[in-house]
Amino acid sequence: MKTRARTLVLALVALVALSGIASAAANAAVWKFNGTELTTTETAVGAAISSKLTIPGATTECEHFLYNMKIKNSSGSGKGEITELPLYECHTGSEICTVKSIAAEKLPWPTHLTTVSGKDYIVIEDVDVNIDYSGELCSLGRVKVSGSAGGVINNEEETATFNKTTLEATGTSLKVGSSSVEWTGVFPTEPFEKHREERLEG
Repeated sequence: MKTRARTLVLALVALVALSGIASAAANAAVWKFNGTELTTTETAVGAAISSKLTIPGATTECEHFLYNMKIKNSSGSGKGEITELPLYECHTGSEICTVKSIAAEKLPWPTHLTTVSGKDYIVIEDVDVNIDYSGELCSLGRVKVSGSAGGVINNEEETATFNKTTLEATGTSLKVGSSSVEWTGVFPTEPFEKHREERLEG
């Protein structure tokens, strides 16, 4: 009986410890400004330093990849939605397939913060990007990129970085049909309203 009681106590202690770790992770995944938790709503804006979508047959890069995101904290978690995502001057770098048009559809896209292995990530859900390719020898035509994408947050540089590693870490993926799409991009984050010129942290 003593052995069973001791085992039960140790199990309860371990459970409490794990609960504390989970709680700390959840507390870390909130929006903050200069270290202070956001208590209202805010708008974050930015333009990609670099961003490329690689689908089978073409890699598409946009010279101007902008975003507008509304953020808030709710139930101990950072949340938000991307309300605008204009894409300009997009090209493939190939004469075979050129970009006739590209557009983010079905906005807003919901977002949330999550913590994985001690790092904070932003996850974008319900991604929907339609691309029309043209060219006599181009076999792509119109494609739809859909799914979700997770990017790691760097508070020091105030950026979110998306790549194969960050998508795998967050269990997210982008696809065209059944084919995987690779997205690489670095996005600065800048508050635009009440917290302008303050450091935005995930």
